[in-house]
Amino acid sequence: MVCFGVLAACSSGGTSASPSTSSLSSRPLTILVTNDDGVDAPGINAVVQGLRALPHTNVTVVAPLTNQSGTGGKTSTGTLVVSKSTTAAGYPAWAVHGYPADTIGWAIDDHGISFRPDLVVSGINFGQNIGPLANGSGTVGAARAAVSRGIPALAASQGIDDGLPPDFAEGVTQVNDWVQLYRAALIDHSYGKAFPEDNLNVPTCANGQVRGPVKAPLATSLSGISITTVNCSSNSTSFANDAEAFVLGYAVISPLSTTS
Repeated sequence: MVCFGVLAACSSGGTSASPSTSSLSSRPLTILVTNDDGVDAPGINAVVQGLRALPHTNVTVVAPLTNQSGTGGKTSTGTLVVSKSTTAAGYPAWAVHGYPADTIGWAIDDHGISFRPDLVVSGINFGQNIGPLANGSGTVGAARAAVSRGIPALAASQGIDDGLPPDFAEGVTQVNDWVQLYRAALIDHSYGKAFPEDNLNVPTCANGQVRGPVKAPLATSLSGISITTVNCSSNSTSFANDAEAFVLGYAVISPLSTTS
C-alpha cells in the first residue's frame, strides 16, 4: 500500500542548538506515532502537533480506530482492516481496527507504511502507566512491539491527579525534550548499546511544577502509594522506584524492557 500519512513539518530554528541537534544528518527524523486511546484522542493529537513543530521532523500516524486501553501487547488474528482517518486536529492518519500492537505489525510487518521509522512514539496516554500498571498498558504494548522489531520507542503517559484534566502540554514538552536528546543518534542509527526504549510518565500538577525527568525502575507494587495524589510542591529527592518519583512531581523514565 502507499502511505498517505507521511507529512513533513519543518521550522526554521536558530543557530544555537544542543549537542544532539547541532550534528543533524541531512535527512529528517521519521517518527511513527500510535497510542491506545484511539486515533481521535486528545493525547495523540497533542503529541502529533508537538512533534510536527520540531525542525526537520516527519510524522506519520497509525493508531487504533477506537479506545484500546488496557490491552497490553495483544494482537489480532487474520487480516487487519485499516481505514483513512485523522487526528482531532485533522492531521492525516491510518486507523487500524485492532489493538495498539497491531498498528506496529501493520505498519512494519505488512508494509502499511513505505519506510522504516527512526522512532515510534506511543501516546500520549490518558493516565499514568507506572509500576505494575505498565504491564497491561496498550501504550506500552505498542512501544514494546516496536522495540521487538529493532525500532527505538518511547511510551508516553500523562498522569491524572485528583480529578484534574491531564496536562498534555507538559507531556508534549517532556516528549520533545526526549526526542531532541536522542535525535542525532536516532537519525544516524548510532545508538549502539544505548538503544532508546523508554516508558515516560509525566504528572499533572495542581500546585508547583514538574521536576526531572529522572530515571527509576518500575515499582513492583503500588501498595501504600496513592498514585492519583501528586505533590509537585515537594522538595524531596528520595525515591526508590517510578511510582515514588511520580507522586513527588517528577517526570519519570523507566526502560520498556522492564515492563514484560
